[in-house]
Amino acid sequence: MHPSSLSSALLKPLPTGSDEQLVASARQGEQSAFETIMRRHNRLLFRAARGVVSDDAEAQDVVQETYLRAFTRLQDFQGNASLGTWLARIAINLALDVLRRRSRSVPTDFTQDVDHEPSPEHMMSFSAPKSASPESAAARTELRNLLQSAIEGLPPIYRSVFMLRAVQEMSVDEAAYCLQVSDAVVKTRYLRARSMLRDALGAQIESHAESVFAFAGERCDQVVRHVLAELEQRNRIVRP
Repeated sequence: MHPSSLSSALLKPLPTGSDEQLVASARQGEQSAFETIMRRHNRLLFRAARGVVSDDAEAQDVVQETYLRAFTRLQDFQGNASLGTWLARIAINLALDVLRRRSRSVPTDFTQDVDHEPSPEHMMSFSAPKSASPESAAARTELRNLLQSAIEGLPPIYRSVFMLRAVQEMSVDEAAYCLQVSDAVVKTRYLRARSMLRDALGAQIESHAESVFAFAGERCDQVVRHVLAELEQRNRIVRP
């Protein structure tokens, strides 16, 4: 697809509708359906991937690969889980593959709980500024930075649960589906993650969690352009 025609296509109004309707349209190769799905779920997938890998650019690559894998296998989506949850599960599996390729010593067994407490090197020593208040934009920014750093310091096995439950506000069932573990494992790991972060940041951990790890603007557009161009090359998009 020529870059200019792709840019023009991205400016067109996006369709509305349920995930099921969008999937049906995407199965017919409608570009606007692909784009709407990505715009709707980009932040979720970025956060899901970022809960496993420790680099923004790496997480973005995972998001792009997630869409390419999902869009070429839409027949596998049966609606047993929401589209976002289904996509997040793919993203987490791909992110785990990244960790496994990088080092065999990285603890990436997400299917079973661990029966020991995290090692001291993972216990972050950040603390929230005493003067932080909702009225102070500078203080909120500083707190968000501290929180993001503390979350990044969690081992992947705990960070992934915290990202899904606290940051993305998934239910226990949804997080368990994405991580392919039991509800009990999700609850246990989430409690441990909160305990580790509470030691670092005190009582203000979750009040600002929604504002961190944003995925918007140019980065969001990059993912959309990249995936649409790949789908065009693979003849997955049907031109009117």
